[in-house]
Amino acid sequence: MNQGERLKIIQELDDKLLIGGVTISEWCTFIVRETDMAFEAGADLAAIVMAMAGVETYIRGEFNYGPREPLFNMLGSCGFEEDLISDLQQLRQFRNKWVHVSSPNDDGELLEFPTKYEVEIEEMAIIALRSLRRVIYSNQWI
Repeated sequence: MNQGERLKIIQELDDKLLIGGVTISEWCTFIVRETDMAFEAGADLAAIVMAMAGVETYIRGEFNYGPREPLFNMLGSCGFEEDLISDLQQLRQFRNKWVHVSSPNDDGELLEFPTKYEVEIEEMAIIALRSLRRVIYSNQWI
C-alpha cells in the first residue's frame, strides 16, 4: 500500500465516522496526529502503539480514570459497544505481544517469513486507526 492509499484510508474513516464535532484534549489530538503520520509513512507497528496510546488517553480524560488504572480494566467499564471493546482488547493484546517481546532470540519464523508479519501488522494498523476514531468520535455533538 502506498502513501496515497494510506492517506485515503484515514480520510475515509473520518468521512464515515465523524458526523458532527468532538472535543478532545490536546494530548489526545497530538497522539492521533502522530498515529496518522506513522500509518501514512508505513510505520504500522508504531501506528498501532500510538493508536492504543490515543485510546487510553481519551478514556482517561473522558471517564476520569486515575493514572494507575490498567487499560484492560478501563475497557471493561467504559460502556463502548461490544464489537469496539472486542477490537480494542484484541489490539491491546497484539500491541503487548510486540511491546513486551518475551523471547527475543526466538526469531527464526520472523526471519524466514517477514511478509507474513508485515501483512498481519498492516491489517491490525487499519483496525487500530478505525478503533481509535470510533473511540474519539464516540461523544459527538451536532
